[in-house]
Amino acid sequence: MQSLSNRSKIVSHKKMSFMERIYLPAILKGLSITIQHLFRKKTTINYPEETREFSEIYRGMHVLKRDDEGRERCTACGLCAVACPAEAITMVAAERKPGEEHLYREEKYAATYEINMLRCIFCGDCEEACPKEAIFLTDRIVRAGYEREPFVYTKNELVEPMDPDKRIDVSKRQTSAVLEFKKNKNLPHNK
Repeated sequence: MQSLSNRSKIVSHKKMSFMERIYLPAILKGLSITIQHLFRKKTTINYPEETREFSEIYRGMHVLKRDDEGRERCTACGLCAVACPAEAITMVAAERKPGEEHLYREEKYAATYEINMLRCIFCGDCEEACPKEAIFLTDRIVRAGYEREPFVYTKNELVEPMDPDKRIDVSKRQTSAVLEFKKNKNLPHNK
């Protein structure tokens, strides 16, 4: 009886030769490939002594940026958390109290901000989603560890220091059009 799809194939039961039955040619071919790899240039490096060059737009550890006056840019809008495909970002919003204008730009700020680096896939979607340019991925490598708890980075570890000399330069991650746009201080976004 013929199949309905007409995709069936006829299997041939061809007898194997003597050389095919002893598998010797296949074993010799595998050994020759292994010997070829022994004489190739090594791709590994001695990491602590030698380091590889990273791309200028390498996606490493996150940072929460401050503005020129040292105030936190993050307004806890939650767009970075929504954009994150791995759901690695969590935050709790709070209202700014009178007298805290020098700490936070807007009336609302992130009281707690956490990134679970074990879930993060370093895609940069949080960076693109942020309307206030508050979060960036830097060129710094996330340190390794054996425990899970240190990989949940809190706001204390993510916010850059108040000292302008210790701030992280993220201008390499921005296009020339964005840098030109940021020069216009008349726009409310750049104030």
